[in-house]
Amino acid sequence: MEYNSASSADSYISLWLFPYNPVPIPSKSYKIAVKSMKDYLKHELHIGGKYYDAYPSRNLPKYGILKVLENKKYQLLEPYLRNADSLIEWIPRRVKGYIDLKIGLIPKLSDRIFRIKLSEDKLKFLEIIKKHIDENANNFEVFSFAIIKVHLEKFACKIYRDTKTSSHDKGTDLSTNFGVVYQIKKLKIDTIGTAKTIYAELKTNFDNERLDDGKVILIIDDISKEVKSYLINMKVQSISKSDILKLARQFDDTEDREKILRIIYEEFSRDYLSDIK
Repeated sequence: MEYNSASSADSYISLWLFPYNPVPIPSKSYKIAVKSMKDYLKHELHIGGKYYDAYPSRNLPKYGILKVLENKKYQLLEPYLRNADSLIEWIPRRVKGYIDLKIGLIPKLSDRIFRIKLSEDKLKFLEIIKKHIDENANNFEVFSFAIIKVHLEKFACKIYRDTKTSSHDKGTDLSTNFGVVYQIKKLKIDTIGTAKTIYAELKTNFDNERLDDGKVILIIDDISKEVKSYLINMKVQSISKSDILKLARQFDDTEDREKILRIIYEEFSRDYLSDIK
């Protein structure tokens, strides 16, 4: 897990490390700060990426927070120096707010009792799914995957979330043990032109035989009837967010709903678990 933005949680932690006087900041201090933040957050998701000197040497000077004196030695600038005590109190809250905004209740899903309690109330479960699946591209991908995975297991079929592209709009490929490949895209497709562009991309990503056999399925945020028909003619099936939510409503067993929530947490852990132990 890597962060390159000065607004990221780990950049705030870098700032949190600076005392009043300029001293070197070893990666060991960063690890100590990350551990302290984990204790504060009571989880370790989306916190503690690998430490890079770019945080203090490039990102923070860029925003006028500090200046570089020499190799790995920095000085905190005004008004941050004057308000250092307040920053020590404020930064953990800011980090927590940033992470809560990104992943919401996902860390709580590590608790099996919490998952079971949510799963026992079907309406509450569906409310959670509906609210969080639309938060961002990663949520759409992980929630869709978890729901489809539990559904397919009823037919002794397996699906794997294998590859993730560098850009979310290029989609994520899900492979199966029955020859079908799913590609997830958090996009709304309502024109034939856009559909043609996506089909051309699918032809680049998958061999003609797989496409001709109708073994590529597109999981999409929303799609018009016209575009859906166009893709069907091209032997590409599509599943919309609405279809995913309908599928979620079909899980009547608490065990299935709890399993979906567990898979969601496991996939988020795979993506966001701290690199710092």
